Amino acid sequence: MNKEMRKVLLSGMVGNALEWYDFVLFLQFTPFIGQLFFPSSDPDAAFLAALGVFAVGFVMRPIGGVLFGYIGDKFGRKMSIVISILLMSIPTAAIGFLPTYEHIGIWAPILLTIIRLMQGLALGGGFSGCMTFIVEHAPNDKRGLLGSATMFSLGAGVLLGILVTNLCFHTVGRESFENWGWRIPFIISLGIGMVAFYIRGHVDESPVYLEAKKHGRLSRAPVREVLSKHSGPLFAAISLYLCVTVPFYTFTGFFSNYLQRMMKFSFHDAIVINGVAISLFMLAMPFASIVSDRMGRRKVIWFYALALAAVTYPVFILINSGDFYQTLLGECMFGIALGCYMGPIPAALVELFPTSVRYTGLSLSYNISAAAFGGTTPFILPKLIEYSGSTIMAPAFYIMAFAVITLATTMDFNDNCKKILAE
Repeated sequence: MNKEMRKVLLSGMVGNALEWYDFVLFLQFTPFIGQLFFPSSDPDAAFLAALGVFAVGFVMRPIGGVLFGYIGDKFGRKMSIVISILLMSIPTAAIGFLPTYEHIGIWAPILLTIIRLMQGLALGGGFSGCMTFIVEHAPNDKRGLLGSATMFSLGAGVLLGILVTNLCFHTVGRESFENWGWRIPFIISLGIGMVAFYIRGHVDESPVYLEAKKHGRLSRAPVREVLSKHSGPLFAAISLYLCVTVPFYTFTGFFSNYLQRMMKFSFHDAIVINGVAISLFMLAMPFASIVSDRMGRRKVIWFYALALAAVTYPVFILINSGDFYQTLLGECMFGIALGCYMGPIPAALVELFPTSVRYTGLSLSYNISAAAFGGTTPFILPKLIEYSGSTIMAPAFYIMAFAVITLATTMDFNDNCKKILAE
């Protein structure tokens, strides 16, 4: 790997980890946010309100995808992802300074919602930009492996959020943590953001993009072109990402809160289980990605989509056992299967679209999937459990259904999207 490729990987991973660190903090602190920023007379209602604010941020994801996709395809990948870092880190740090409902009343949830909308806008462009940027720099025979760094850094950002949260919790104690210590991880994101901003600002633009620009092959209207000329690949990409976004937000958003609220695990135990499972989730990615470079994306993606569907029901049985080690085993099984599926996805998505509209195509597909189904998952799963009375079948079948949809719909594009589905 040459020096420039190492710089690209470092910049992409640091910036992406920051954005997901910022993003996952809201999920980790949902119980506290519910208590502090909403009327506390009904704790369950306050918790669901906080989840609702989390889901609201996803409304902005397609808008962010269109905006940053346009900037990335029109003016360069580098400009787009640098702007997205600032748009994520500054509002996230603002949460750390935000007065609570006790101090400013209804303005507390209103301001919190505005911040979530800004976060959603930023992540709508930053993550897809990172995928595009890294894979376009990568050699053809290592796109899967190097592209998986995007997903790996996503896991790293989530894990960093968990570690910082746990460190703050044990440093200041539970009482101080609930009063003011929870603000520290949010404020820290501003410093990390400045580091990521500096690193990304000193990396060369994508050579693939520069070549297209040099020969006048950039699109004047990338959104319109994707919708009119590349609707098949767009639909295939949306379908592929369904099996990422629903399981991922179950993994990072639902499980931790479910363990604490329903299974009565302590905050510490829930954090430890999540941290170990996310570590294995990250380690699984390079393995599957290397295989995809050698055997083709289609075989690997299909195999692990099936594997994810197969393990989901047993995973929920283990999680509902109430036993620490069985729960840990269940989450680790889920994390490994999900990591193996997600690893090759960045290269697969990049290979679906031509350079002229690639950033826009990725942004639209990723954000449509995330907005429609990802952000609502931590909110929907408790409702499914409540209405069905089943803590195993309802959430398990919901996740399995999306894996089946992914398998069924991508089959239709076997001839149209040969770049991704080629053997």
